Amino acid sequence: MAEFATLARPYAEAVLGLAKASGDFTQWSDDLRLLTMIVKDSAIAVVIANPRIEKSVLTNLLLDICADKIGSEAQNLVKVLIDNNRLSIVPYIAQEYEMLKAQQQGYETVELTSAFPVTEPQEQELSATLQKRLGKTVNISVKTDESLMGGWLVRVGDQVIDASIKGRLQQLATELRR
Repeated sequence: MAEFATLARPYAEAVLGLAKASGDFTQWSDDLRLLTMIVKDSAIAVVIANPRIEKSVLTNLLLDICADKIGSEAQNLVKVLIDNNRLSIVPYIAQEYEMLKAQQQGYETVELTSAFPVTEPQEQELSATLQKRLGKTVNISVKTDESLMGGWLVRVGDQVIDASIKGRLQQLATELRR
């Protein structure tokens, strides 16, 4: 995974440069989100992984699927990625782009994973707490993972705050092994 992120970084930086030049960061977010959904589709993933499919056929297929939904620069990105056999890193490009965009615009993207659905007041309280701690506006995306058993797992960039029951049990098990 780290290898894919390393490959994706230059593409994400180039996309950020294009977004800065046009002043439209949201369009690139939308385009990359759509391309990620397409690339992750199981039927398309099989086609992408098939070495017998010619690059021109793959390019035509993907552009037929999304040409009217993404901008011309995003279409060019698709062509470059196909030419360099890098189409599978689109999700990593999207993720890296969102982090770079957050830095550029002065906010922090926070990934909150909870064992149970998070209520609006809980999300607002966490947002206010993190804004004070980080000194930046935060953009929270919430996921649910029942394996946490309870509590939250908060990711902010490279930082992870594990306030989950699963994390505490793992920590306890580690201490008992000593």
